[in-house]
Amino acid sequence: PELERLMLHRLYEVDQIVTKAYAEFDYKRVLSTLLNFMTGDLSSFYFDIRKDALYCEPISSVKRKASLTVVDLLFRHVTVWLAPILSFTTEEAWRSRDPAAASVHLEVFPAIPASWRDDALAARWALVRDARSVVTGALEIERAAKRIGSSLEAAPVVHVADAALRAALEAVDFAEVCITSGVTITDASAPDEAFRLSEVPGVAVMPALAVGQKCQRSWRITTDVGSDPAYPDVSARDAAAMREWEAARA
Repeated sequence: PELERLMLHRLYEVDQIVTKAYAEFDYKRVLSTLLNFMTGDLSSFYFDIRKDALYCEPISSVKRKASLTVVDLLFRHVTVWLAPILSFTTEEAWRSRDPAAASVHLEVFPAIPASWRDDALAARWALVRDARSVVTGALEIERAAKRIGSSLEAAPVVHVADAALRAALEAVDFAEVCITSGVTITDASAPDEAFRLSEVPGVAVMPALAVGQKCQRSWRITTDVGSDPAYPDVSARDAAAMREWEAARA
C-alpha cells in the first residue's frame, strides 16, 4: 500500500542523513533526525493511522500484513541506528523483540534498497499531509468544544480549490488518513465559517458528524453495524475479521 511505500521512502531518506552524520561524528544530527522521524513520521502519523489496520483488519488482510512488515523494518533500522548512542536501551529493546537474537551491537547499519526511494509518491503525500493538518485542526476545535469525543465521530466536508490536490486526496482513503469515520471532498466554495490554516491555502474544513452506529470493535461509525446477525454490535469488516480469527483458533 502507498502508506507503507511512503515509510520505506522515508527510511531511505533518513538513512542518507544518519549514515553521513555518523561518518562525520555529528551525533547531534543523528539524534535530531531520528527524533523528528519517530515523532513526526511514526508516532503522530503512520502509527496513528495504522492502529486500526493492525488491531481490526482480518488476519488475511494485505494492508495488515504490509503494515506488520514495515513496522518490523522500522524497528530494526531505528534500533540499529540508535545503538551506538543509546547502547543499553537499544540492546534491551533488541533482545525483548527477539530473545534469541545476537546483540544489536553485532549488527551493521542495514543497506537500504534504492528501490525504496519514490520522490513522486513523497511529493503527493506531502500534499495529503498538509490537507490532513487542516482537518486535524478543525476536529481539535470540535473536541475542545465537546461536540465530538473522538475524531471517529466525525465525517468532515473538505473544500479543496486546487484540482491537483483534490485528485491526490481522492486517490487515497482520506477518511482513514484523517482517522475519521467518513469524509467528503468537494470543489464547492467553502462557507466563511469553515476552518482554515494560513499555511495550507485553498483548503477549508466544515466539521460534520458521522452517520450510522458505532462499531464496538473499531469504534468507527458506519451504516453496516449489525449487518452480520452473528455479530450484531460490529461493522461488516469487523464481523469478517472476528469470524476469520475464530476459525484460525479452532
